[in-house]
Amino acid sequence: MLFSSLTFLYYFLPLTVGLYFLAPGRMKNTVLLLTSLLFYAWGEPRYVFLMGLSIFSGYCFGLLVERYKGKPSGRIFCILSVTVSLSFLLYFKYAGFFLESIRAVTGQEFPLWRISLPIGISFYTFQMISYTVDVYRGERAQRNLIDLAAYIAMFPQLIAGPIVTYSQVAGQLRDRKHTWDQAAQGIRRFAIGLSKKVLLANQLGELCATFRASEEKSVLFYWLYAIGFMLQIYFDFSGYSDMAVGLGGVFGLRFPENFSYPYISSSITEFWRRWHMTLGSWFRDYVYIPMGGNRVGKGRWLFNILTVWILTGLWHGAAWNFALWGLLFAGLLILEKLWLLRVLERHKGLSHLYVLFFVLLGFVLFDAESLPQAFAGLGGLFGLGKIPLATPQAIYCLRSFAVVLLGGITGATPVLRWLFGKIAKGPRSGRLCNAVEPVVLAALLLIVTAYLVDGSFNPFLYFRF
Repeated sequence: MLFSSLTFLYYFLPLTVGLYFLAPGRMKNTVLLLTSLLFYAWGEPRYVFLMGLSIFSGYCFGLLVERYKGKPSGRIFCILSVTVSLSFLLYFKYAGFFLESIRAVTGQEFPLWRISLPIGISFYTFQMISYTVDVYRGERAQRNLIDLAAYIAMFPQLIAGPIVTYSQVAGQLRDRKHTWDQAAQGIRRFAIGLSKKVLLANQLGELCATFRASEEKSVLFYWLYAIGFMLQIYFDFSGYSDMAVGLGGVFGLRFPENFSYPYISSSITEFWRRWHMTLGSWFRDYVYIPMGGNRVGKGRWLFNILTVWILTGLWHGAAWNFALWGLLFAGLLILEKLWLLRVLERHKGLSHLYVLFFVLLGFVLFDAESLPQAFAGLGGLFGLGKIPLATPQAIYCLRSFAVVLLGGITGATPVLRWLFGKIAKGPRSGRLCNAVEPVVLAALLLIVTAYLVDGSFNPFLYFRF
């Protein structure tokens, strides 16, 4: 089930919210769990058992880790729990990739495994690991299996994040307050995220789909596609995150932010502090720092960075283009930490162009289905392969999608938020904004509904991870 679907918006969500607020306090997590399982089973009924097995395993290990805390057996149980969680992820997501790679290297012919990837397994596996490790580090183990299951399976952020660690919500699972103001802010945030997805990401997706289907490739068309995809993935994923944070607010939960205008960054280091922030924080807290972080010798420190970024790339997909994508950013981050940051700080204008250029190249790698396709895409940006500078189709697409592209570029900066903030601060204009805002949100919902009634299926890009 998609957030950007009529079934979710007009059936599932109203029913869930109604049941949630009718339920007494001690039953609210039960309602969240049952509706989350229904939400997941709607698209992945056969994998509900897998998620349940992961939750029950983590629950048992959490109790054992707490019971033997400070003893060698406590550490062993923690390692076993992480191993079990990772084994599910490795089997379903990476087994086929590893076998295919071995066959390519050795030349041996043997059958490949064709295993469908359970939706959201990368996200809920990381949350399960964070639970066990947080208990090992001092958090109280969750004795209520329903509360733990509600945390892992919670539908607002189950499929594509943000990644919420157990320490961030442990207290909220036990006790949280619900206010009309918090719910209203949540609905507002959800509506903004939904509009990002349907009115911007989906339209930019049409541009990218037109490019992929075209046999009239040109340098202009490659750049239109690259810019279009760069904006599409931002509005698609940040839109989902907005909706997840907003729904969390409706249910009295505070989820961490996942995006903060990454395209205004002046370094790759800053970009990754603004893009998919919860994933970066997870790898920092549960991989990079336990490996020693930057508190080790330079050689080991560089190894830690490379390891984290290869894992980050492969987390996004079981393919070599994702590993290369991770290596690209690892190399840039290492260069910045060694000397490049000092140069970038003296040339702010060029630093923004540098970030946008390498992020754009990175997303061409990211979107490719294979390494040859990735290299062809990168070459096309620079006119390799004897392609023309422009074709009639590319010029037609530039004209057709100019408004969407300009809207996306503007929306990817804090200009609109700054402008609205200025207007809202005025005594009269502020009152006018408060009066007009519900009307604007209702109008956006109507427009989005019209697009959904008339549109085609367009899932969130991060569902495949």
